[in-house]
Amino acid sequence: MDRYVTAGVDGSAESLAAAQWAAREARRRNTALRVVHAWRWHPHPASSVPADSGERAVAEHVLSEAVAAVRAAHRGLRIEDRLVSGAPVSALVSAAESSEVLVLGSRGLGRVVGFVVGSVSQRVVAHSPCPVVLVRAGETPAAEDLPAPHGIAPDEPPETPRRDIVLGLDIEHPCDELIEFAFVTAREYGAPLQVVHALRPAPPRAARGEPCPGPELLAAQERAVIAALRPWRAKFPEVSVSETVSEKRAAGVLVHAARTASLVVVGRKESTSHLGSVTHALLHHAACPVAVVPHG
Repeated sequence: MDRYVTAGVDGSAESLAAAQWAAREARRRNTALRVVHAWRWHPHPASSVPADSGERAVAEHVLSEAVAAVRAAHRGLRIEDRLVSGAPVSALVSAAESSEVLVLGSRGLGRVVGFVVGSVSQRVVAHSPCPVVLVRAGETPAAEDLPAPHGIAPDEPPETPRRDIVLGLDIEHPCDELIEFAFVTAREYGAPLQVVHALRPAPPRAARGEPCPGPELLAAQERAVIAALRPWRAKFPEVSVSETVSEKRAAGVLVHAARTASLVVVGRKESTSHLGSVTHALLHHAACPVAVVPHG
């Protein structure tokens, strides 16, 4: 069976950035790229559809334009295009079934860095059987690299240091699919992996005047994170790993870490379509692409 990285496109700047990101991911994974566009016939087409052209013709143009842009930037990459007549959510979830990764665009919040997750993207993320990466417009290969050291030209160093891959880890429910995705991605990027675990807040305890978790609990959590990662460090010795355990809320810690990361990785339980407050916060406010990995 062929292996794919799939990009869903709709003609927006965000989806074109997603297609380019997906092409780079396909090269890293040594897979083919599949570009999908879904369209539906409407008895009363939108005003954006030219009077002398049908909706299918417009859809074909959207797909061919996205594929042409990717081909121009990634010569030699095997690219397949797929035009699907039907609901976008169903088409993308179906495409995800035969994909290693599904990549979608997400609209930025104007001058405020972040995402506005549309109903299609949100429902696809909630139901996709494979990891979904959301990419905002303006994402470029340079965003995956750290700035060149002061006084040195960007093309002078033999290797450009890469921005961290950030993994949001809940040690109470560690899952292999999530951790493996983060380690594999860090290896493919040649990037350090930063693992972030945040202690769960306990408002009732504080409200009763009882002492908040002290350094002993923090140290115990740090040991638990190290223990959870030990077999993965052994499996991926080439990946440089750092751990951060914070007493702050997970959403805020991960959004902050995303400012200097190339990708943030979080999980979603396959048994529910609920994304959770941490994932929602990241999808709306992260400054870099966000990968949501389904797990058992």
